[in-house]
Amino acid sequence: MRRHHGVVLIVHDTTELDYTGITTLQAIGQIGNGSHRGYLCHNSLAIDPGTREVLGLPNQILFCRPKVEKGETRDECRQRATRASRLWKQGSEAIGPAPEGHLWVDVCDRGGDLMEYLDHKDGPWQAYVVRSKHNRWVEIEQAGQAVRCKLHGLARSLPELGRRWIETSTHPGKPARTVLVAITSGPVTLLPPRQPRGEYRGVPLKARVIHVREINPPPGVEPVEWILLTNVPARSFEEGGERVDWYARRWIIEEYHKAQKTGCSIEDLRFTSEQRLEPVIALLSVVALSLLQLRGASRREDAKTRPAIEVVPNVQVAVLSGWRFGVVRMDLTVHEFYYALARLGGHQNRRHDHPPGWIVLWRGWTKLQSMVDGATAVGFTRCG
Repeated sequence: MRRHHGVVLIVHDTTELDYTGITTLQAIGQIGNGSHRGYLCHNSLAIDPGTREVLGLPNQILFCRPKVEKGETRDECRQRATRASRLWKQGSEAIGPAPEGHLWVDVCDRGGDLMEYLDHKDGPWQAYVVRSKHNRWVEIEQAGQAVRCKLHGLARSLPELGRRWIETSTHPGKPARTVLVAITSGPVTLLPPRQPRGEYRGVPLKARVIHVREINPPPGVEPVEWILLTNVPARSFEEGGERVDWYARRWIIEEYHKAQKTGCSIEDLRFTSEQRLEPVIALLSVVALSLLQLRGASRREDAKTRPAIEVVPNVQVAVLSGWRFGVVRMDLTVHEFYYALARLGGHQNRRHDHPPGWIVLWRGWTKLQSMVDGATAVGFTRCG
């Protein structure tokens, strides 16, 4: 991230890891509606917004939600160190502010719309784009006077700056769509809520609201509507459109969660103690990241010309090319390596087949690791 020239998006999101069936785990907490047990896994994914390349996983928090006793007061909830709402601020604090001259932008879904988190991001070298959940009170300036109004009503009433096409997935599990949206933007002052929630300074925060609304959605399809808050300038249509593009990159972390669960089967682990389970979750999270990076590289326009050794270790290229083509080929492209790995996992690579899924990639990756171990054991060093 420090070596990257340009904007880096840090996408924060939380997913649940279910280990209900392992009764020997004592420290895991309640998830879902309270009938299941496991971790809240809060991931922070670094992304290049221009190329959509995933740079890495700068932070991960495994959180055990405690069972809260009935009758807990609002003040007791605010002061409790085990509030799940603290994850957004903690994830940002763990990474820290961007170095001078860099722009690192936190991108969060509605779970990040917390005054505690927004107040933390209101500082030098801090930037965010957060989808609004709460229709909170804000102030705007009209004819030199401060006027109070509700955020969502204000966003929908702002004059249109322009229209453009964006790619988005409206719901997890639904295919991505390319939609025409109208974009509006305006300055707001976020007012602290009357009933304190979380820990923050209690001062008004200057921000910008951006409203994104789909034009003429298909029949029976819920139209896209985003109300975004940001402290990055968005005065023009071009600036507002760029902030919208940043938020649209958030869907990459949903694919990462699929890589964790569907691909690496991270919820199928059967370790009987937290001391053994948690390091393996960390290890498989890095594997999932590698598979996500490889899949992303395979979808770029230069996949058929870019050398695979720029994306994966040389020894993997040597061993996989030897298996697939009968000869060591260090000139293998990303496209060739990706589909050879999928073939190793059971994909037929036929023209009418769907692109390789996470399960196929995981099977190929696990087989390749065994092959690399075997090659290394017999002294195979022909890796470039």
